[in-house]
Amino acid sequence: MHAANSPRLALVLGSGGVRSVAALGIADVLADAGLKPDLVVGCSSGALFGACIAMGMTGGQGLEAATSLWSRDLTEKKRWRAYFELLAPRLMGFDEGFSLRDARLIRERVDLAFGNAQLEDLPTALRVVTTEVSSGNSMVLTHGPIAAAVRASMALPLIFPSVQYAGRQLVDGVLSDPLPVSAARDAHALVTLGFRGALPRRIDRPARLIGRVTTTMINNLQQARIGAAHAAGQRMLHLTLDIDRRIGLWDTEAMPRIYELGRRAAEGQLHAIRRMLDVPLAA
Repeated sequence: MHAANSPRLALVLGSGGVRSVAALGIADVLADAGLKPDLVVGCSSGALFGACIAMGMTGGQGLEAATSLWSRDLTEKKRWRAYFELLAPRLMGFDEGFSLRDARLIRERVDLAFGNAQLEDLPTALRVVTTEVSSGNSMVLTHGPIAAAVRASMALPLIFPSVQYAGRQLVDGVLSDPLPVSAARDAHALVTLGFRGALPRRIDRPARLIGRVTTTMINNLQQARIGAAHAAGQRMLHLTLDIDRRIGLWDTEAMPRIYELGRRAAEGQLHAIRRMLDVPLAA
């Protein structure tokens, strides 16, 4: 049972890199069909695109914002000091704030996109899922600055530094809840978009071996969380994209195509979504 004031339809967006831009197309289709979600939950890249949706951006506006927010040059600015910190950690003061990349550019762009907007003031409720550094637990943000919340949810350890938020150090939500259906357990029904991480095709350097291990763990965590949600009786419909080629993490040129795939996925499931919501089908 759900309380009368509980969200009717939640759009839950997990990690997925550039593929998560499909959420913009999904949101447009739902809105056009009179099924606009009254709650958006986002993790990692899903938090970024979820914030665009919750702020009321159209698909076109969201794509324009995404093109500047999600680009390869965000990861190209290296912290040369990081290599000395790895070689001589005690001497160089290695700590939990370590990162291989300089986060100033991504901070500037996210701050420019979302300004001083606060989570609690959005036209559509937004919950941003992060991971607390000290405990490793999932932490759901519902109040405070959107820009900092999004940066925290995307702060992948080793690559980007943790983000301080309300006195806590936070990192990427993918570590604790890759597809955060549990953060929308009070919703009547959920439409979800998430992706299993692709394992490296070959292991020829340490980074790829680490990638294989962490991706396997995250994939299994996601499956376990989804299984628990089904066992708890959550109504969920997971949308899949008809992607016919490998999409790189920073393949921004694919964004318009992925947006359209998101639209198609939602259009193909409108009847199922209406049934899930107990809404009569249109004549």
